Amino acid sequence: MTSTRSQHLLYEADAFPVFQNRMYLTAAEARDCPKGDIRLVEDRETGLVYNAAFRPEQMVYDEQYQNEQAFSPRFRSHLEEVAGIVESTIGCTNIVEVGCGKAYFLEMLLAKGFDVTGFDPSYEGQNPRVIKKYFQQGNGIQAKGLVLRHVLEHIQKPVAFLLALKEANGGGGKLYIEVPSFDWICTRRAWFDIFYEHVNYFRLSDFRRIFGNIYSCGYLFGEQYIFVVADLASVRAPKFDLADRVDFPIDFIRNLNCQGQDSSLAAAIWGGASKGVIFALLRERIGAPISVVIDVNPAKQGKYIPGTGLRVQSPAEALPKLPAGSKIFVMNSNYLSEIKQMSNNAYCYVGVDHD
Repeated sequence: MTSTRSQHLLYEADAFPVFQNRMYLTAAEARDCPKGDIRLVEDRETGLVYNAAFRPEQMVYDEQYQNEQAFSPRFRSHLEEVAGIVESTIGCTNIVEVGCGKAYFLEMLLAKGFDVTGFDPSYEGQNPRVIKKYFQQGNGIQAKGLVLRHVLEHIQKPVAFLLALKEANGGGGKLYIEVPSFDWICTRRAWFDIFYEHVNYFRLSDFRRIFGNIYSCGYLFGEQYIFVVADLASVRAPKFDLADRVDFPIDFIRNLNCQGQDSSLAAAIWGGASKGVIFALLRERIGAPISVVIDVNPAKQGKYIPGTGLRVQSPAEALPKLPAGSKIFVMNSNYLSEIKQMSNNAYCYVGVDHD
């Protein structure tokens, strides 16, 4: 596929797992998981970046979807920082978290004394503060502030979604948004951070074009995430700015080939979530497969990751069988220090997001 007048092609890849965070009970089932293609484009009307090959009808979430990161102390520290931003910019009362997932962050806010209600039709817990529905017009709740953490990258038409939130919330309110940073992905050539689940890839400048009024914005979690606190009433259709076009590296996957040259060594990955799934899949495709996947999330352990069908092991299971000095590819360098501590600093650690 090539660029057109309305779309500039940035990156293509075929047959990616539709769900990176869906776990499977057998290796065969994991290998045969539903797959979709990546055709990452920059829209020359809006300036937004998205997967033009995305098919929303494939996205059916169920109880086998596991993306909880809060088992890590480092990630819990990040959530504490987010709670502080919400408190300082929006306040503690009359808050709604849209797409609250398994409600870990919502329950953290409740423990801090926030008045917060969650909306998520896939919620499986018993907290009465979570409504198992979409937040939409007619829900009977108008919040002072909405929290939208790692939701917008999954929505095929993000601006239309924001306009619907505006309408559902009575035409306004403050909105906290958190999404992965596409600038970070480009700068670090993080090819393992392009997923089928993420139809959108945002830059901070995109939100300056989407909102007329931004109260606060910046980067979090080692600059991997963007946060924006904006006036929901000021949402508007963004316009492409030639001076702000995406600077996508032509050698985006160069590190894949470099990291595949030492395939004779024992190799494991630490992190059986999205990054690990794509890293293992593309390593296998160049003939340098990963043999061990380690993750601290009990919901992933003993199950199989999509694409490669590798079984996820706990540190307690995997490390005694891994020879000292083996290479461990750390999927997110934010966790490097705690990973070294958990594994007694006995291995060769490679932070794959270090360009």
